[in-house]
Amino acid sequence: MIKTLVIAKNVFQEVVRDRILYIIGFYTLALAVASRALPEYAANTEDKMFLDFGIAAMNVICLIVAIFIGTGLVNKEIEKRTILLLISKPVSRAEFIAGKFFGLSAVLAVLIASMTVIYLLFLQFGNVKYAVGSMLMAAIFLLLQIAVITAVSITFGVFTSSLLAVALTFAVYLMGNITQNLVQLSRMSRNIFMEGITQGLYLVLPDLSRLDLKNEAVYGLQAIPNASTLMGNAVYGVIYITMLLAIAIFLFSRREF
Repeated sequence: MIKTLVIAKNVFQEVVRDRILYIIGFYTLALAVASRALPEYAANTEDKMFLDFGIAAMNVICLIVAIFIGTGLVNKEIEKRTILLLISKPVSRAEFIAGKFFGLSAVLAVLIASMTVIYLLFLQFGNVKYAVGSMLMAAIFLLLQIAVITAVSITFGVFTSSLLAVALTFAVYLMGNITQNLVQLSRMSRNIFMEGITQGLYLVLPDLSRLDLKNEAVYGLQAIPNASTLMGNAVYGVIYITMLLAIAIFLFSRREF
């Protein structure tokens, strides 16, 4: 565990040195522009639009960071040949993969926490009505959703090129948000073949809609799920992350350098 934490710390410091936290300033600027521009185009619904924009921008920023950095964490070590130095030390490949995941996840946690505080400050000073508990819960589950995507990106990055890993991770993210809808549509069509395909996709791909509370927090389309449902969804996310990391470790352990 200590070796994993050391690797995670090194990943965190390396990503921070790449000035990734400057994104927080970009997010602040985007919120400032949106707070001024939205009233000009949506006189009656600017509050809801600003609420939606804040969480959506946070989601997109963290998604881009998770995918583009996550897919390159392992490949960068291989291309620079620093992987030879690492595996020659008393560090297992499982500790290596886990350290990479926890290091990048820590960066994403800092990003989401910082952007959430800034977002809530904008809402407070802009006199926008919102439910603090719902917003915080949405931010927590956003972190869990992005952690799943981080695990996906690292897994693809272990056995494919960075470019292909980016494309595959984006595809998983898109499909993971619509698998429930695809299953419902296939059931309505009553096509056994399509039902089998969509059910298979639903079982294999992560159901990211279970970790998305944006609509509940912003629009109040439905109540925030109860504690047992939230806990079940959180456990689902953790289990999926664990499975992905196990696959990544297995694939990485079979690679020869």
